[in-house]
Amino acid sequence: MSTDFASQLARLRNDLVTQGNRVTDMALRAVESYFDRDVEKARGVVSGDSVIDRCDVEIERASIDILALGETDEHNIRAVLTIVKVNNELERIADIAVNIAEVTLDSGQTTEIVPATFRVMANSVIGMLRDGNRSLGQADAPLAERVLAFDDTVTRFKTEISLDAQEKVASGAFGVKFAFRLMTVVKNLERIADHCTNICEQLIYLETGRIVRHMPEGWGKPVMPEV
Repeated sequence: MSTDFASQLARLRNDLVTQGNRVTDMALRAVESYFDRDVEKARGVVSGDSVIDRCDVEIERASIDILALGETDEHNIRAVLTIVKVNNELERIADIAVNIAEVTLDSGQTTEIVPATFRVMANSVIGMLRDGNRSLGQADAPLAERVLAFDDTVTRFKTEISLDAQEKVASGAFGVKFAFRLMTVVKNLERIADHCTNICEQLIYLETGRIVRHMPEGWGKPVMPEV
């Protein structure tokens, strides 16, 4: 690896981790805006998306520049391609955070109380995002594996919240519009978790050369690709 390539790759990885921190903070503020009915915080999330978009483009352009240096080592090339893929996942997570903030802006005045399970689910998803980003910064494949293990937990939370919302609509405790918006946010949280698993799968492949496969019964151990 040339000195120029190594320095640019290190800078690119740092830029990606910084972007991951921005997106994590954005997702956290989006969830808080919904839970606390904080319209101003929601507006801040929406307006902050332009920064994410700008940095997304900058990382993509820097990735092209570093590939143009002509590096031939497979792992080094894979490292750059992983950064490109993860960068795309982060941009999508930011878009989802905007979706959640927009639900807050559209909610108006409501008397219903967001179920406590929602906060637990949201904390789990934000934790996945934070640890996924940390695994990138530290090239920590075992941490990435632990993040993947939370995906099924998030799915169970979604199911529990959905069933509870249906029961409360039937009993009159929840209005239909409130329940619909709640489930919109919950589904968006599940999507963030899915993107987190994608990020961790990319990191595991980069650091171990192994492909993570999702089996019907849940997350499976990494296996070597078939030849």
